[in-house]
Amino acid sequence: MNTKKEIREYIWNYLEENKLGRFPFPLKNRIPNFKGAEKAAAFVFNMPEYKEAMVIKVNPDSPQAPIRSQILRDGKTLLVPTPRLKAGFIMVKPEWVPAGEERKAASLKHIHSYGKEVPLIELPKIDLFFAGSVGLHRDGRRVGKGEGYADREYAIIRELGNPEIPVIGTVNSSQVTDADIPRDPYDLTVDWIATEKELIKTNTPYPKPEGIQWDLVTEDEMEEMPVLHEIWKITKGKAAN
Repeated sequence: MNTKKEIREYIWNYLEENKLGRFPFPLKNRIPNFKGAEKAAAFVFNMPEYKEAMVIKVNPDSPQAPIRSQILRDGKTLLVPTPRLKAGFIMVKPEWVPAGEERKAASLKHIHSYGKEVPLIELPKIDLFFAGSVGLHRDGRRVGKGEGYADREYAIIRELGNPEIPVIGTVNSSQVTDADIPRDPYDLTVDWIATEKELIKTNTPYPKPEGIQWDLVTEDEMEEMPVLHEIWKITKGKAAN
């Protein structure tokens, strides 16, 4: 396994063959839902980094649903990226969610009924960042589903002035790989891995993105992600002032 594609294909196949995945199916071409997602999440809720965080960004995928709903139960603000980042982020404040409806409010089907899309210039300071993953290495290297959105999301908030913050990944223990994951300079690494068995501190030696590498952004990406145009205007406006 030498490429990210080979690594993710191996993990998707392993989860399927060993019946470690959960709905939605197929597991391939997505951040796979996995058996033990709730147990993995439970490790996170005892972390000081979680307890102290007030605004938390979580990916919209199924295995992180228990995290999204608990964030609201715990009185914290939830931020979820919109599909393909076309409209930036959806913010859900706990006071907008009636007691007992946190799980519904954290679901993609209903989140717009409880939250609202926020312009990037109005994003609050984010304290903690969850990234969905297909595979994770104990040194913090990560393989996503291959579209680069977690990397780009982290780069965006850093570009907008958010300080560097901890990144957590929750996966099944079988998704923790010893494979030598290739790494590009813009790749996001995780500081903590939570599985159904344990909480792993990666002590990653790899730096996280400090902002958007504009020289690597294509015209097609600018077209597909209007959010990039918005960030360009915001950051260039700051530079001009």
